[in-house]
Order: sequence, then structure tokens, then C-alpha cells
Amino acid sequence: MAWFALARVLFVAAVAYAGTMLQPLSIGVVANVAFALALAGLVVLFESRLREIAITRVLGALIGCAIGLGIAHLIITGLFWAESGDRRVEFLHSFTLIVLPYLGLVLGGKHGEWLEPARLTSLFRATGPQRRYKVLDTSVIIDGRIADVCETGFVDGALVIPQFVLKELQLVADSSDSLKRNRGRRGLDILQKIQKMAGVEVMISDLDFPEVREVDLKLIELARALQGKIVTNDFNLNKVAQLRGVDVLNVNELANSLKPVVLPGELMKVFILKEGKEYNQGVAYLDDGTMVVVDNARRMISKTIDIVVTSVLQTTAGKMIFGRYIEAGAAAPVAAAPVAEREKDDNGRARVRPATPTPQQT
Repeated sequence: MAWFALARVLFVAAVAYAGTMLQPLSIGVVANVAFALALAGLVVLFESRLREIAITRVLGALIGCAIGLGIAHLIITGLFWAESGDRRVEFLHSFTLIVLPYLGLVLGGKHGEWLEPARLTSLFRATGPQRRYKVLDTSVIIDGRIADVCETGFVDGALVIPQFVLKELQLVADSSDSLKRNRGRRGLDILQKIQKMAGVEVMISDLDFPEVREVDLKLIELARALQGKIVTNDFNLNKVAQLRGVDVLNVNELANSLKPVVLPGELMKVFILKEGKEYNQGVAYLDDGTMVVVDNARRMISKTIDIVVTSVLQTTAGKMIFGRYIEAGAAAPVAAAPVAEREKDDNGRARVRPATPTPQQT
């Protein structure tokens, strides 16, 4: 970055020297130097703002301005029959030379993303199925479960990693807080893991929106520009994107939908881990992290017991199961009902299955 500062200093010095030698204003050397320095400052300010804009937008603005200028020249040349001395004709010429390049500049800069190589090559390809873009946000990358989903092949299309998300990950990885630093490094490791997967297309997007400050809003604008979907586990981003008409794939909702279905009245085995908040309650957890609140199980902490499911509560944060401990004296009336056991399938995922009936039941 030092050579940037040196280039700016040399540029300002050159403009000030030109103002001193040429003196465009006839009011003294000091005024001409101040005028030259003011012009140089405006150019440096414009250049600093221009650096934040994607290069495709800059090229689009230049090409649009050139096209507008060419069209204006053609229009003015076509009006050769008009009287050149007429003030109205002169104003029309000036207005055309100002308006058309301006319109080309604005429209070219707004649609500059079409100059990206992927967009340009798509113009010359045969018409086929539309490309599907999945824009990843910072939270879902740090979470890491998206890598497992990609590995299974359930995610199709291209995964888009915006540059501003990579920048945010780098800031988190360079944080002085050890917890944040570990989370940021984990996110970078997850991205590297996804890039190495066969059959998964990862695309780094340079498209940015300098007028938008918040990263979440930048993600929404990027998904709109690409006509893609946002992949996240952020509840607030999920709601805001839906309000703005952008489709969202929430990893938490996917995880909740894949949890085993437990109905009231089923019997299952659980390990009581700790005491509950209410009187005589125990708390257990299934292999997928689902909390199970068990009545009459406070004295059974650190033991595996049989419970009967009384109700299931589904919330946006996840699922909670409420059950009741089957005491030894009350086990006889429910002996006819098979006990649900938890086992693991070939992929290591937990599921609930009814236990085999006892010989007395058969």
C-alpha cells in the first residue's frame, strides 16, 4: 500500500507544479497553487471511492459512456440540415452530448456484472437449464454442517462465496479473542474442504455493493442479482430475506426435518444427564441433540431408564420432547407396549425403533 501513497503524493505534486507554471487563474501564484491542490484532492477522493467498486462495473460504465457518446455524435451529424446558428439547435446539440453519455455511464455501471467471464460465456452457450446459485453466508460456513450436506450430493448448482464474506471471515480469524479466532479459522478450513470436494462447484464472487453497509443486506442484493438462494442458519437473515422476496435455505430447518419422529405414547430409552428446572424433573438428550424433559426422574440421574412420551413441542429453535419415567410398580400395565430403542443406522445417524416383543407378549 506504500506505493499507492507515493503515487498520490507524486500526482498532487505534479498538479500543483502545473498550476504554478501555467497559472490558469489570473489572481496570483498562491491562488493557482490552492486551486490546483483542490482539484488534485477531488481527484484523489474520487479515486479512493472508485477503488471500492467492482472492476466489472467500472468497465461497464466506461463502455456505456463511450456508446452514449458515439450515439450522440451520430445524432448531431444527422442534424446537418438544421441551422447551426440557431440557439435552439446549439442547445439541442449540447443537451444530446450531455444526456446520452450520462445515461450510458449509469446504465453500464448498473449492469456491469454482465461483463464477468461466467456471464459472458453463458451468452454464447446453447440454451439449457438455468444455473442455480447458492450464496453462503458467514454463519453457515462457520457452522460447518454445509460441508456434510455438500458431501452427500444434496446441494446442486454453484456455491457462491462473496468476497465480503471472505473478508469478514478473515477479520474473525485475526481477532484477538481466542474463541472468535478459532471460529474464523474453522470457517476457512470448511471452505477449503468444500473446494476440494469432487462434483461441488465453488465460485468466488467479486460483486460488491458499496452503497450497502451491512453484510446481510449485501447477501440479499447479491442473491437478487444472481437470482439465487441464500444458505444460512441465521434466524434474522432468514426473516429479512423472505420479506425482501429472496429464497432462503436454512440449515437448522433441514436438521430439524431430519430428526426422528416421536409420537406421544411411545416408549423409549434415555440417559438422564442432569436435573430439570421443575420439581422432580430430569433432562436427557438424544444423539441429535434433542432435549428430553422427563417427569419423576430426578433421582435417576446418570442412569438409563424407560420413559413414555407425553408430548412433543416443535419450535423455530428445535424440538423438545416431554416424557414421564415409568416406575417399577407402574411398568406392568404398560408391559404390552414395546419399548422404543435408539440405534444407529449404516451412516451413523440415530433413529428410534420399537423393541422386539418379549416371549410373554407373543
